[in-house]
Amino acid sequence: MNLILYSKPGCHLCEGLQEKLEEILKDPENPCKFDLEVRDITTRDDWFQTYQYEIPVLCVSEPNSTTEKLIPRFSPRTPVKNLQQKLQKYL
Repeated sequence: MNLILYSKPGCHLCEGLQEKLEEILKDPENPCKFDLEVRDITTRDDWFQTYQYEIPVLCVSEPNSTTEKLIPRFSPRTPVKNLQQKLQKYL
């Protein structure tokens, strides 16, 4: 599965979520298998218009698919282990 993080430079919420997702990926016992793609919303007008007030936004998509499914927003205070457990529902 592909996990897509819509983000922008300087967003501390985005950076915090990205750090947690990268920590999950580095965990050898991680049951969540995904590829992480970080998309900077400032690089495309359509992304910026859609997500400028919503970031960070997580979506999931099947490999080689253009269809994305929005994942409900997690609290920025969610610990890594809890985030990992919650992601299992969507991956």
